Amino acid sequence: MRHIEAHAVTEAVKAAVIEANYELGEDVIQAFEKARTEEASPVGREILERLIENARIARNERIPICQDTGLVVVFADIGQDMAVAHGGFADAVAQGVREGYEEGYLRKSVCHPFSRKNTGDNTPVIIHANLVKGSALRLWVVPKGGGSENMSRLYMLPPSAGWTGVKEKIVQTVEEAGPNPCPPTIVGVGIGGNFEQSAIMAKRSLLRPLGELNPDADLAAMEQEVLEAINRTGVGPQGLGGRITSLAVHILMMPCHIASLPLAINVQCHASRHIEITL
Repeated sequence: MRHIEAHAVTEAVKAAVIEANYELGEDVIQAFEKARTEEASPVGREILERLIENARIARNERIPICQDTGLVVVFADIGQDMAVAHGGFADAVAQGVREGYEEGYLRKSVCHPFSRKNTGDNTPVIIHANLVKGSALRLWVVPKGGGSENMSRLYMLPPSAGWTGVKEKIVQTVEEAGPNPCPPTIVGVGIGGNFEQSAIMAKRSLLRPLGELNPDADLAAMEQEVLEAINRTGVGPQGLGGRITSLAVHILMMPCHIASLPLAINVQCHASRHIEITL
């Protein structure tokens, strides 16, 4: 049995929340550059240029990409042959978030649902844990902004809706969201499973690097079909019109109950922030 110190988990998460908020991944920057060459609207091109400049300034000056520094979601693949020593795993993750948001001067955005009293340290953290073979601990740390999260949707469709109905709902969701999620967006889609699993798949699908093809050829074709339909809506960068409403559509799918067709759509703003860690 391999042991990982709780303190090591805390330090890794602390560094990750700061890094994710200061530096957009190179895959996102390259997607901006590609979108700029494909955007027909002068206003749209100008917006994409400003997004590239904003990412450069944030990286060079070590300041947040966006004032909304997110609610932290952590996906954890936990090796069954490892254990966290001298503390609990969830506690260690939460402590990393507390320290990272304090030391990184990141806005604390978590509050009570009704009183709206801020928790003061950007916790609790949303953790999705998965037990896997091996002795490694693999984490994806995702500070998710509220504007894009608010535009996400979950549908329990009748099986008769089929692919046509699923595609229609995805495009409708993005079109109705308009400027609210700060497009160009990345659209995460979960199909199948059940009510909660479809939503988890939709969010997890956003971890795939932009530009990397879906390993399932059928899903890759579906992603391209939906992306083309979304980019015909004319919403455009920041909702001001244009060709590039979304940078990508990412789909995860699994079997579901014969009576159901769950569909979850998790919209991600252009500030697609996530860091992967292996301990």
